[in-house]
Amino acid sequence: MKDFDRGEIRNLLSRLGELLEAQRTRAALVIVGGAALNLMQVVSRRTVDVDVLAVGTVRLDGPPVAVEVPERLPPEILAAAARLSRDLGIPADWIKAVVTAGGTFTLPPGFAERVQWERLGGLWLGVAGRWDLIALKLHAAVDTDVRSRHFTYLLALAPTTGELDTAAEWVRSRDAGPGFSALLDQVIQH
Repeated sequence: MKDFDRGEIRNLLSRLGELLEAQRTRAALVIVGGAALNLMQVVSRRTVDVDVLAVGTVRLDGPPVAVEVPERLPPEILAAAARLSRDLGIPADWIKAVVTAGGTFTLPPGFAERVQWERLGGLWLGVAGRWDLIALKLHAAVDTDVRSRHFTYLLALAPTTGELDTAAEWVRSRDAGPGFSALLDQVIQH
């Protein structure tokens, strides 16, 4: 299995943008997880993939303003990613849609306004905002173990008490199952 450091992640996404540009295609993706945290220089840790949470509506006059959770990645992204996989000898699933629950996942309020966009050829690359990453990692940490990478990433983000409190409100709205709130409180206290 191949894994990627910060420079390799940036190179892969730049090459993806170059392929899209060569095909006169435009796309916009918002990434989360280890790849996003690497590009934000929050962590310096190898990751096995690039996790896409949302796609943006491409505009001619600037970065996307609207984003939505995809059921799957757009066909032009899948085709370009498959070509890179073949040409570079990397796993076919180096980029994938995650946490989308078939396109029904609800993004935190204001998510689109906090995305940091960068144009890489035919690709508008968006990195989810810091608060959104805190909320997403808090939710993932509750669903796993405090030794998980999700918890480690949450610690690396060094959220303030206020950020954790507002993130916890959103997380509670996502999952009201029995015992979930108690687990959430335990993660926050830890």
